[in-house]
Order: sequence, then C-alpha cells, then structure tokens
Amino acid sequence: MKTYLVGGAVRDRLLGRSGGDRDHVVVGATPEQMLAAGFKQVGSDFPVFLHPQTGEEYALARTERKTAPGYRGFVVHADASVTLDEDLARRDFSINAIAEDESGAIVDPHGGLRDLEARLLRHVSPAFAEDPVRILRGARFLARFAGLGFRMAPDTLELMRAMVAAGEVDALVPERVWQELKRALEEATPSAFLGLLRDCGALQRLLPEVDALFGVPQRVEFHPEVDTGLHTQMVCDMAARLAPGNARVGFAALMHDLGKALTPPEQWPKHINHEHGGLDPVRAVCARYKVPNDYRELAVIACREHLNVHRFDELRDETVHDLIARCDGFRQPARIAELALVCEADKRGRKGLQESEYPQAAKLLAAHRAACAVDAAQLDLAGLEGPQIGEALRRARIVAIRRVRQHSSE
Repeated sequence: MKTYLVGGAVRDRLLGRSGGDRDHVVVGATPEQMLAAGFKQVGSDFPVFLHPQTGEEYALARTERKTAPGYRGFVVHADASVTLDEDLARRDFSINAIAEDESGAIVDPHGGLRDLEARLLRHVSPAFAEDPVRILRGARFLARFAGLGFRMAPDTLELMRAMVAAGEVDALVPERVWQELKRALEEATPSAFLGLLRDCGALQRLLPEVDALFGVPQRVEFHPEVDTGLHTQMVCDMAARLAPGNARVGFAALMHDLGKALTPPEQWPKHINHEHGGLDPVRAVCARYKVPNDYRELAVIACREHLNVHRFDELRDETVHDLIARCDGFRQPARIAELALVCEADKRGRKGLQESEYPQAAKLLAAHRAACAVDAAQLDLAGLEGPQIGEALRRARIVAIRRVRQHSSE
C-alpha cells in the first residue's frame, strides 16, 4: 500500500501558493484495509476515507468509464489493482495530474511540470470530453490563475468547443453550474471565466443573458470600453478587487446590466430604462440555477438601483430614504454596504477609470448610518397609531439624512 499527495496541493506548492485542501490517493489497498487502519469511510460514489488524525481525504486509486450523458454518467472502478498512472490519467488537466510520494519525489506522467512552466491548462487525455463540468472547472482555474499568465491550451479549447457542439453542457445540472459560477466569482479574475466560456460557446448555452451583452455598444463618454460585455467583465474583476471572495457582490456585478441586451439597436448607444428592463432576465438566471435568496435579492437591487446611486447627489433626501427602504436596508443593513460596492465596481469597471474615486459610496453609507441611528423609542409618538407611527419614523429618518448630507457638503 502506497499513498501519494495529488492534485491541487501539489500544483499550488509548485506554483509557490499556500493553502488549499490536501488530497491523497492510495494505491494497492482495499476498503477493508483502510478501515482496519482506522480511516473513516465517507461518500457513496467511490471509496474515500478520512485520516483518523488529520481528517485529510484519502481516496483509493480508481478509473472511470462513461456510460451516459452529463457529469453523473460514469461507472467508477476502484480496487487494489488500479495503478497510480491509471488514476492520474482520469484527471482533468495535466497540472492537476501531478503526484508526490511520501519521500517528496514528484510523479508526473502527463507533463504537468512542463505545462506549469509554460502556464498552460492542457487536458490529460481525450476522456476529458466525457465530463462537461471540466469546461466549467477549466474556466474557473483561469479565473484563479490568469494573474500568473495561464491560458487554455489551443487543443484543449478546440476539444471544449466540440463538447459544446455535441450538447454536453446541456446535460449539466443547475446546482453544479451554480457551484462553479459562485466559486469563479470568488477568484481574482472572473473575467477569465466568462471569456473562456464565451470562447468555447458555453456562455451562450448557460448564460445567454450575459452572452447577449457582447457586441452591444454604450455611450463612449461614459464607457470608453464601449462594449457592454467587456464592461461586464471589467465590473466583475473590479468587484473581486473591492470585495475579495464575496461571490454575492460578484454575482450582482455580473447581473447589473442585463437590461442593455434588450435595448432595440435603433436606440444604441443609449439604454433608456435598462435598469428596470434587466429585472426579468436577472430573475430568470436566478430561477434557472436555483440561486440562493440573498444572492438573488442583491442582484435585483443592484440592477434596479445602480443608476440612482450613481446620481446620489441629485436625489432628494426623501428619495434617499425610500431607496434604502426599498432595499430593506433598515432590517438588513449589510445589504446597503454591498450595494455600494457593486455600484463602485460598476463605475470603476471601465477603461481608464479603474483608479477613479467614487464618493457616492461613502455618501450612501453615511446617509444609511444616520437613518439607522434614529431611535423610535425617543420620538414623540403620543396619539399616533399604525401607519402614523411609521410615517413619523420616516420623517425623523429623512431629517437625519438631511443633516448628514448638509454636513458633508459644508
């Protein structure tokens, strides 16, 4: 029985990156031997065990055979006869098919070290085409490693295009698409995720509402990058910069301009009322992928309100209050902070404006804090009932908003 460290832990160490899960493959063992050694078995699809001391995962070496469309259509074979090379051959990319034995020696049968040096994501074998999730994983890896100069190998990109043409991505279940999208939005360069999906044709199949933004022009005086799809990519990257690891902000950034794809071409480059036109497409994406409620609500709010936040200085104090109330900002104050981040990402996710200031965010947050500080218990509510009490609280909050706005302008 031999154990090897495999996958991301080896890859990331060779790239000089820390963290990540440490996964192991065990060659020459049976489930009974693992249990006898004190390991705890988890999972039902194939034999995976948790180390009794470290809790790290140890999986028996296995092979896979395609039996049906989609990423679930596999039969897994795992027993003591499966070799390390056979196990590594079933993996997606060569940089994830590197193993390290217990003495620290590297096992690299598929050229992973070479591709790490060349900054290439290259498929291990033609079996890559059997699992459409690998398209999403490849795009997500690009979102993580684009800053290091990684790109998709041309032959792998062609294979992905063939998979899309064969309808493989149509078999993906919504939960898995959402999982990979969410993880990509937590990476440093989500634009690379969108770019790869678009290059291979998967974006049009999975997120047609986003794909439709490419080629739609905007007014150059506001959007020097012109193309709405490019702008969306830039906004997603800026959101990742402003709110690292916050996929909720990243998803709202991705969704905020969907209405521009619905503008009749004869109205280009203007997009009148796109903030309201985009609400149905946002809700359609969320329904398709069973997006969690908090993600959906922030995306809807950002789509509807981002222009209002941009023109914050022009809003009346009453309008500022009602904007906060529409966003449920008095019961869920964190939502206003995230809305401010999405709007700042929208403003700075434009060619040449990445380092520009966005004072509207601080002004919105200051108004929100002032309104939330109003204590209903300290108001004179004598003789008031029901809606009258709510209106009195609203008036007091508007006064608080007016004061803080006047103070900031002095």
